Amino acid sequence: MSNPVQIRRRWLIVILLGMAYSGLAYRLVDLQVLRRANLQAEVWTNTHRILQLEPRRGDIVDSRGNVLATSTFVKTVCADPALLGDHAAEVAHRIAPLLDMNEAELGLKLTPRPHEREDGQTVTNRFVVLKHKVPPDVWQAVHDSMTNFPSHIVDRKPTKAEKAFYHGLRYSAIFVDPSDDQLRSYPNGHLASHILGYVGDGERKDSHGTYHDIKGLEGIEAMLDQRMSGTRGWRVTERDGYRRERVEYREENVEPRDGLHVGLTLDLVIQGILESALAEAKDKEKPAYISGMVMRPKTGEILAMCSLPDFDPNHMEHTTADQLRNRLIMDYHEPGSTFKIVVIAGALNENLVHLTDHINCENGHFLYAGRILHDSSPHGDLTVEGVLMKSSNIGAAKIGMIMERPRLDRYMRDFGFGAPTSILLPHETPGLMPRNWTKDSIVQIPMGQGVSVTSLQMMMAMGALANKGVLMRPLLVDRLLDAGGNVVTRFPPVAARQVVSEATAKLMVEALKTVVTKEGTAVRAAMENYTVAGKTGTAQKVPYAAHKWYASFAGFFPADNPEVCIYIAMDEPHDPAGLHQGGQVCAPVFKQVAEKVASYLNIKPDRGMDAPAPAAGPAPVAGQGKTPQPIKTAMLR
Repeated sequence: MSNPVQIRRRWLIVILLGMAYSGLAYRLVDLQVLRRANLQAEVWTNTHRILQLEPRRGDIVDSRGNVLATSTFVKTVCADPALLGDHAAEVAHRIAPLLDMNEAELGLKLTPRPHEREDGQTVTNRFVVLKHKVPPDVWQAVHDSMTNFPSHIVDRKPTKAEKAFYHGLRYSAIFVDPSDDQLRSYPNGHLASHILGYVGDGERKDSHGTYHDIKGLEGIEAMLDQRMSGTRGWRVTERDGYRRERVEYREENVEPRDGLHVGLTLDLVIQGILESALAEAKDKEKPAYISGMVMRPKTGEILAMCSLPDFDPNHMEHTTADQLRNRLIMDYHEPGSTFKIVVIAGALNENLVHLTDHINCENGHFLYAGRILHDSSPHGDLTVEGVLMKSSNIGAAKIGMIMERPRLDRYMRDFGFGAPTSILLPHETPGLMPRNWTKDSIVQIPMGQGVSVTSLQMMMAMGALANKGVLMRPLLVDRLLDAGGNVVTRFPPVAARQVVSEATAKLMVEALKTVVTKEGTAVRAAMENYTVAGKTGTAQKVPYAAHKWYASFAGFFPADNPEVCIYIAMDEPHDPAGLHQGGQVCAPVFKQVAEKVASYLNIKPDRGMDAPAPAAGPAPVAGQGKTPQPIKTAMLR
């Protein structure tokens, strides 16, 4: 029989065991029932990761498939300073040259920084971004350098803790964010920069919330941003203690849908020809700005488009607002004598005049509504064709008087003035049409004064005459393609309207041919093997006493079956010889561009003893807000 002491001991043990099991039971209930949801969420957060899978932004290519803009997946290199111990300076010395970073600044980022949490516990920062947009080959070099990090224990066998430390230092201290970033690049630098535009950091929204991504800010990049950006995917997965994915535990894996590629009507070679010619003329004539375009008049396809100064979308950090401005569509100006094609074409179309009719040009001085109109050279009687050839202000004014305001206003609008052309580029201005006509407006406007237009509008109006009187919409985007290169959407040429009859357009072509002769104002635009039709423009900017000019030339060839239309404009040319007229400074640039484009496109000559007959039928298809600043001018010639 047990004595009382043994009994008490047994009961004490039973009570203690009961208390222990009760405590354990309470702990199990607390973990498995009361705190189950919170603990499950914490465990899931520590081991699981939702990765957003970025789609690749679509490329921009020219009509022949040459890449103009492309995207490359890049890495965001990060570090866990807590795993570096006292090796931060040594790690910085190893990887700073690879990341092209300042070693001292990198060392500060890698230095562990203990701080106290709200609960009083002291912890070390575990995450710091070292550099964004690191190419994969650079990250691989950094990774290789870290995996070869030397052990400083050489005189003895390292302990288990030391082995774990160096393993973490080599494989986990420097790592990359699992979600790739993108780097947008433009292989041709400045080429077509106003057309392509550029990208920057932006925000997007999808079913998973708001996220940061590259976003188109100007040009085609902005106008087709949504089509090129694609759709994000996602992956729900699990990772181990070294941040490595455990592929076998993936729960969801939705692949991203890459953005569409954009195929432009631009031709990289023709764009280069135009930009080189404009740069050469800018050095010679010293204009404030110079710009030009090359177009297929039968389809409205823009083959090249440039305004100088421009910019390099790869390096936007020092770009000025002046460089970003696409003056071909954002600036408007009084056109000068190029506008005479509107009034003369309209009068011919209405049968109010004929090319052989004579107009008295008053020997260069004509008084109307208290204002004296001047010609640059005195002329007596000129035929209507001669008015265009000699660019007579007085002759054009008298034809405008014959037309009267309602007809002239209608033809200006039919030719596309006073409204945007709907080119797929941002910030296009509609120009300025006269709202309140004064008594002398009817003689000013036919000379290209009292109305302001954009260079693109003037180009498309000239193209309408080259295209049998049909005004086309400017076509800049030809197609959208998927990641496999299959055409998703095709953008065909679009005719806006029949501005004048085909017969009238043919008469205008005959008259415009005379402009590019010894008797005309643009003999410097004449080509050896091709007949050129075109018109010069020279507008004096206000204040008129400042002697600042806006010079231009618009022309096309072969004149009777046009393949190419070219427009060249200079704002305030400062030619060493004092030349400033469109026929003197812009026509030679037209000729330089035209001859090289003709050779490149293998256009058949239409003149010369051995010239074959011009090809019939349409030209082949090539692959198919900022506030506008007015340039006030008064037209001379």
